[in-house]
Amino acid sequence: MDAPSARLPLARVHHVALITADYPRARRFYLEVLDAEVINETYREHRDSHKLDLLLPGGIQLELFSFPSPPPRPSYPEACGLRHLALATTDLDTSVALLEVRGAHPEPIRIDEYTGARFTFFSDPDGTPIELYEVET
Repeated sequence: MDAPSARLPLARVHHVALITADYPRARRFYLEVLDAEVINETYREHRDSHKLDLLLPGGIQLELFSFPSPPPRPSYPEACGLRHLALATTDLDTSVALLEVRGAHPEPIRIDEYTGARFTFFSDPDGTPIELYEVET
């Protein structure tokens, strides 16, 4: 195989892993605010750590980990590494309304200056930036 011209055979994002400082609070947020379903939940005693596999609407899989005393996120959202988690929605207005009723605090809706699409940001309980980006069906 000619490595310089070959394409890496990636199919999709498999999952996104997040670390929380407060497992019960984050678990509740992802289940009750973002409508996640539990795929698997494990407590790893030797690490004093929970691992929660979640399925969000649209087939998006998250892994939620807890560790004793994780360091805080350095900044919002300009920390080196993962900038934010972006989720596509076909109805931004309904999504924002549901988030607000469920206690999340989305920012005012903005327009992407390059694509013209509408989007907003809110945060999970640990301050992880989550973007809702409106797409056409």
